[in-house]
Amino acid sequence: MTTISKAHQLLAATMLFFGTLTLQSCLDDDNDNYQYAFPNALVTVKQTENQTLFLQLDDHTTLLPVNVKESPFGDKEVRALVNYNEVNEPCEGYDQAIHINWIDSILTKPMVPNLAEENDQVYGKDPVEIVNDWVTIAEDGYLTLRFRTRWGGEATHFVNLISTNNPENPYEVEFRHNAYGDLYGMTGDGLVAFRLNQLPDTQGETVKLRLKWNSFSGEKSAEFDYCTR
Repeated sequence: MTTISKAHQLLAATMLFFGTLTLQSCLDDDNDNYQYAFPNALVTVKQTENQTLFLQLDDHTTLLPVNVKESPFGDKEVRALVNYNEVNEPCEGYDQAIHINWIDSILTKPMVPNLAEENDQVYGKDPVEIVNDWVTIAEDGYLTLRFRTRWGGEATHFVNLISTNNPENPYEVEFRHNAYGDLYGMTGDGLVAFRLNQLPDTQGETVKLRLKWNSFSGEKSAEFDYCTR
């Protein structure tokens, strides 16, 4: 199970607005710098069996980078923020050829087991707000969330996603946050993506995925359109 530091989360929030120039293109002027500073897509970074790198833009669209041949994240499949341009080059088997200007991964992790009466002790129940933002989305078999909480810098925070084991709704999940008492600092945002392959297969149908979380004003919920990858 993965912990998450204040520094990692503040970096992720900064990426939303300024971009982390991991793969820098040649920029000519201030206008270009501004254009390339922001992410213009949230993607899944994947590789084929023969190690061809490609990006999954949404449930259906695939992008083939022509200027990056190997994943900067090794063999790991991760969600990432990216700034890219479409280019007119061959992309047989893919929907669009692209040039990556920069790309940076976000915390990507599986769901964790529901531990029943031990959930509060292990996963915590500290408050967060889920931010209604373009990166808060269910797609390509992941639930990606931008969340907001207080960071005092005194402890490493711990975020997870569990199934509620609701017999009436197998697509109900809960976001859990354990701040280990570190809830008295500045407000900041984080990004995390959870792989949803532990949920029942939707058999090609689109269903409503219900997310629950403990906010600063009590329990809240939201629904997302979800189809198994």
